[in-house]
Amino acid sequence: MFRSKLAKLVRKYLYSMSFDEIETPILFKSTPEGAREFLVPTRKPGYAYALPQSPQQYKQILMASGVTKYFQFAKCFRDEDLRADRQPEFTQIDMEISWAGGQYVMQTVEELVKGIHGQIESEQLEVVNNIELPKTGFPRVTYEEAMSKHGSDKPDLRILDLIHRVDSIIPENLKEMMTSIENPIIEACKFRLNGNSRKVQQFIRKFMDSADAEAIQKNPDGPPGIFIFDPRRPLEGLQAFGFEGAEALKQLYSSLPSSSHNNNDPQGPDATTNFDEGDLLILQARPNTPHSGGSTTLGKLRLALYKAAISEQLLAPTPGFHYLWVTDFPLFTLNAANPTDPGQGGTSGFSSTHHPFTAPKSADDIDLLFTDPLAVTADHYDLVLNGVELGGGSKRVHSAEVQKFIMKNELQMSDERMSDFDHLFEALRAGCPPHAGFAIGFDRWVAVLTGRESVRDVIFFPKGNKGEDAMVGSPGLITREQEETYNLKSR
Repeated sequence: MFRSKLAKLVRKYLYSMSFDEIETPILFKSTPEGAREFLVPTRKPGYAYALPQSPQQYKQILMASGVTKYFQFAKCFRDEDLRADRQPEFTQIDMEISWAGGQYVMQTVEELVKGIHGQIESEQLEVVNNIELPKTGFPRVTYEEAMSKHGSDKPDLRILDLIHRVDSIIPENLKEMMTSIENPIIEACKFRLNGNSRKVQQFIRKFMDSADAEAIQKNPDGPPGIFIFDPRRPLEGLQAFGFEGAEALKQLYSSLPSSSHNNNDPQGPDATTNFDEGDLLILQARPNTPHSGGSTTLGKLRLALYKAAISEQLLAPTPGFHYLWVTDFPLFTLNAANPTDPGQGGTSGFSSTHHPFTAPKSADDIDLLFTDPLAVTADHYDLVLNGVELGGGSKRVHSAEVQKFIMKNELQMSDERMSDFDHLFEALRAGCPPHAGFAIGFDRWVAVLTGRESVRDVIFFPKGNKGEDAMVGSPGLITREQEETYNLKSR
């Protein structure tokens, strides 16, 4: 019953930090925050409730009403494609603090997490790894740094080999073989596996023939280039680089500072800084444009190779819990970067990266709203644990006029959609202090701490991959009588 004990510890710790536990309604209304909603029909023709994607708007109204520190174990509902870390209904530890900014909230969350880990140790609750955490604050990395060095906006610090840009030393003929992109960026990542060149070659062939690599092989930027360092081969297996390119590549890696498996610096040294027999080098092209979305092709491949190498016992897993803050996300993201997300339904061609209530980070970013919205940095921060996005938060917009400007002028939402937020505009207009908050995905936290791959393993009565509860048979068919009562029509 680890989940129950962890919830008890969290409540105890938040009460000690002067938080008030407040329950907000489950029957809400449909508002375009960013995810698809579940609707609950009523007997009033044409009207329905919506189950909340999060308590976001209610907790901001609480801040306007004078509550200073709020939390709850909130049930949230999102009609999203299901994955190992997603369920249609899930629990988050939801927090909001008035008269606070992002730095204060991040400090508060760190104190909570470290305090909970200390309690886990003192009460001898069983977790899968040692629980020693950094004595100083959790490491921090910007979104741009995370995407450049890890190929992901949720870096897994257990993967010590970073991504490096190498297009300046790649021969033109090799670039042309790899991609049809004009002036591409070429990035490299190197793995040192526990095997000789022959064993590594067998491993990579098996991996590239697997279903995990199919999408990567067919990605529109071109398939990855794969090289295995072998002193017995011409130019030690790097012949495609030519003599000068191979020497420049070896010089690049030999000049990097070395690392150890205890290093928790997300921008820091590589695990391996030279070439040895069996080293696996992966190249991948991408367009020479700013990063967007949650991962690059090389980032996906890097993570998949790490897991596969551990599974094949070619790489020892890095122990421990590695927390990391990711900051400075773009406030807006082009819709093309997340084509399956409904966004806010505006016509601008972009949506809020997280939700439309996130504040710009600085006065300069507010100015950019008028000239270059896609360059605006959000005052948003994610907490990542071992490659899992554990939670996210931000400083909120607390001015009704700024909130209306973002929705109407930037996102270009319709007047009808704008009116869905009249309750929030009124609360902000009446006078709302600056405030910021955070939410920890409780199911994900329990899963990582107990070493489970899927949140389904730590939830009682979870839904399956199709969103169905096989035990009770939900969702169920609507009867003809219910259709009439709730004014529904089946097609």
